[in-house]
Amino acid sequence: MARFLTSSIGKKFIQSVSGAFLIVFLLLHATINFFSVLDSFTGKFGVAAADDKLFSAGDGLFKLGCDFMSTSVITIMVPVLALGFVIHICYGCYLTWSNLKARGGVKRYEVPSKAAADSWSSKNMLVLGIVILGVLAFHLTHFWTKMQLQEFMGAEAENNPYILLAATFKHWWVLVIYLIWFAALWLHLCHGFWSMFQTVGWNNKIWLKRLRVIGIIVATVIVILFVAVAVNSFVEANWLHPELVAAI
Repeated sequence: MARFLTSSIGKKFIQSVSGAFLIVFLLLHATINFFSVLDSFTGKFGVAAADDKLFSAGDGLFKLGCDFMSTSVITIMVPVLALGFVIHICYGCYLTWSNLKARGGVKRYEVPSKAAADSWSSKNMLVLGIVILGVLAFHLTHFWTKMQLQEFMGAEAENNPYILLAATFKHWWVLVIYLIWFAALWLHLCHGFWSMFQTVGWNNKIWLKRLRVIGIIVATVIVILFVAVAVNSFVEANWLHPELVAAI
């Protein structure tokens, strides 16, 4: 087993498994965040955000989702998630370096699929990964450091995710940065999804075409959910409930 994991195929397998784990997390994260958009349609975004005592005047779906994310089970999963990110990034860099070394130049990892050969994202996975990682650090300063990190340190954490969303996206340039991030994420996921299955053996022509379509659908759903949250929060902060962030 140890020999397999240290082999080239084993490293690609680990990269695929860690990628699958992160895709599941992104889908869950995007779904819970999208609850804030639903709360806007029901009028609970403003009501819940204005309540200073854990939203007793009107619990919204987003607040309930955040409560779920703060449970002990999910809290324990945070270090596991962080480890998954580290493994995915490290193995991605290692595989890219190995590929460059083996081919003696700047060429992507070649696979026997015309879809991959024609895909811009498949040739620039490392670049997309760097963009995603860079904005991820920016993203963590907006949410994780003000909520989960404070809880870990025993300090008082921000307990109103509605205000945090509005405060984050009230500036148009922040919204633009996030939209660029989501575009990079979409390209990365579109290629990464079917490539993940190819690595574990689903590489026949029929299934590879199907998986490529499924990957585009999954990536599109995840990114649309995130984009909707960002745009909705921008609208809430600047037009619907500007009073929520007026003092911030």
